[in-house]
Amino acid sequence: MTYKTKIGLDENIVAALSYVGFWITGIIFLLIEPDNKFVRFHAMQSLLIFLPLSILIFVVGWIPFVGWIIADFLGFFALFLILVFVIIAYTGALLKVPVLGTYAYRKIYQ
Repeated sequence: MTYKTKIGLDENIVAALSYVGFWITGIIFLLIEPDNKFVRFHAMQSLLIFLPLSILIFVVGWIPFVGWIIADFLGFFALFLILVFVIIAYTGALLKVPVLGTYAYRKIYQ
């Protein structure tokens, strides 16, 4: 059974959308969805995973010569992660990434 959210969409759609815009949509859905814990978990996990990854890609990109290549590979890895997390959130599952997902779960559900 899917539940509606404050913006009128099903919770699995909003949880999947929280990954699409990297950490930015994670922050947005944390702010506009105060009651739905499923959406808040996925938004928090999106924020905790993709904000440090975005910073890492930005910093690595400044390394001369090989930095752009490494940053490109990290960017493709980030896009792969987005695809995986969107599919998992849309199916209604809770995939906790070992450290950050456990922290997000404790922060939201307890």
